[in-house]
Amino acid sequence: MNTICINKKMITPSKVVCVGRNYYAHISELNNEIPDQMVLFSKPNSAISHELNSYHQEPIHYEGELAFVFENGRFSAVGFGFDLTKRGLQSQLKKKSLPWERAKSFDGSAVFSMFIPIESIDPSLSFTLSINGVVAQQGNLELMIHSPEKILKEIQSFMHLEDGDIVMTGTPKGVGVLESGDMYQVLIKNDQEILLEQQWTAL
Repeated sequence: MNTICINKKMITPSKVVCVGRNYYAHISELNNEIPDQMVLFSKPNSAISHELNSYHQEPIHYEGELAFVFENGRFSAVGFGFDLTKRGLQSQLKKKSLPWERAKSFDGSAVFSMFIPIESIDPSLSFTLSINGVVAQQGNLELMIHSPEKILKEIQSFMHLEDGDIVMTGTPKGVGVLESGDMYQVLIKNDQEILLEQQWTAL
């Protein structure tokens, strides 16, 4: 089973639950419709990885997101996650009104930073994703359609979360194709305090 790291402690999530279309600007950039209700989908433990692979049967698109670990009935840690997507395949599935799993839940499709323990979710929480030193994505709680608290309540209305499960909160505008050799760097902040900084080189 694949693991994540919380403050040097290894955790084994049973699953990853993801929110789709949670930023208006991202909905617009992909020409999607604003959904009537929260869009949720899941990834299995086998999707979790620490390597950023740019190809899996087709070119891969990145979607950067704030991610939270669920423990003891609440979100206990925050980190960053890449929701990797086979955009070409996803477009085909959408046209046929078929599920997204083949495009979203393949092995290695959920790449995470380390996670930082939190007592509560600060409303100023934000992330910045840069590629080769150029800002590509910026996300924060104010821009989200659904807050982390609302997301957790909705998930728990129909699904049991195990301690260690991860919830990904959706991506802002600026998604794109992963390029092998490019450097991806993320900063997570509360106001001006840097909580986490990590980087990956795409394979």
